[in-house]
Amino acid sequence: MKFLVDHCAGRRLAEWLRAEGHDVFDAGEESDPGDRTLLERAAAEGRILVTLDRDFGRLVYVGGAVHAGMVRLPDVPVRDRLALMAEVLQEHGEALDRQALVTVRGGRIRVTGPQP
Repeated sequence: MKFLVDHCAGRRLAEWLRAEGHDVFDAGEESDPGDRTLLERAAAEGRILVTLDRDFGRLVYVGGAVHAGMVRLPDVPVRDRLALMAEVLQEHGEALDRQALVTVRGGRIRVTGPQP
């Protein structure tokens, strides 16, 4: 899978995804161009955006922004991110391939968007 990891999601998560064999662009390696630009880049490159930032949900749900899938981890502590991301990929990887939006909040995983 191809991912764009927002700077707020952390370098450790980006490195873990790479180690798992995924194609990862770590937005933390460049200056922050802003949420809309990151979302546009992810969509143009066919990358699933991974973020903690709630603003991306507003861009997609309210603003109708185009995306290639998204994993939102707004309330996930650093210590839990890798395990929850592994669970998301294992349980919902196919949905992400179909550009679903996955939100992890309070230990619950919600998938919206294209379904089988």
